[in-house]
Amino acid sequence: MIHWPDIDKIFLDMDGTLLDLHYDNHFWLEHVPRRYAEANSLSLQQSKDFLYARFKEDEGTLNWYCVDYWSDQLGLDIPLLKQEVNHLIAVHPHVIDFLKAARAMNKRVVLVTNAHGKVLDIKMNRTQLAGYFDRLITAHDLGLPKEGTGFWVRFQEIEAFDSERTLLVDDSLPVLDAARAYGFRHLLCIHAPDSRAGSRRISAYPAIDTFDEITPK
Repeated sequence: MIHWPDIDKIFLDMDGTLLDLHYDNHFWLEHVPRRYAEANSLSLQQSKDFLYARFKEDEGTLNWYCVDYWSDQLGLDIPLLKQEVNHLIAVHPHVIDFLKAARAMNKRVVLVTNAHGKVLDIKMNRTQLAGYFDRLITAHDLGLPKEGTGFWVRFQEIEAFDSERTLLVDDSLPVLDAARAYGFRHLLCIHAPDSRAGSRRISAYPAIDTFDEITPK
């Protein structure tokens, strides 16, 4: 699927790509509504109804990924709540073997995530993956989400790359669409970002079930 001599750099998403999205889905769809209900004397269903609609308003914006924003909006300490369920943070199968292989091939490996820096710290502390990367970059450093128009233009200013010789792996179709519009030649999607939600049918991009499928043997 990947002809590695054609690749100089590998850009990897975090949530849903390297890490199981079950943690994030459980956090936002179950844990936050439970804590919000407790804090505001609501039923769990009332809390979910309100929060799901509220989340939808900011979907696809940088605010959606900002824990400080949601702490302010909801009156909850979101980073603290994330720590309460951090036992659910899990690395997808074969990810570490792939990262080791990428380094062995002397590829530059960069984590490119929409996650807030505080969340990035929580997840790197839990998984100990940071040492496999040459650089960790969050969209909050650039002021635009990865799916936003202009993200990759700004990204070039801090991490120059050749879009013809860079592989981007991401579970988000809007992110991949934006990268394709920018000129990325090598794009790869993930069939099952959340291990508990089953596999999706991906037709717009090549997709893998696990990183074992593209790890050089």
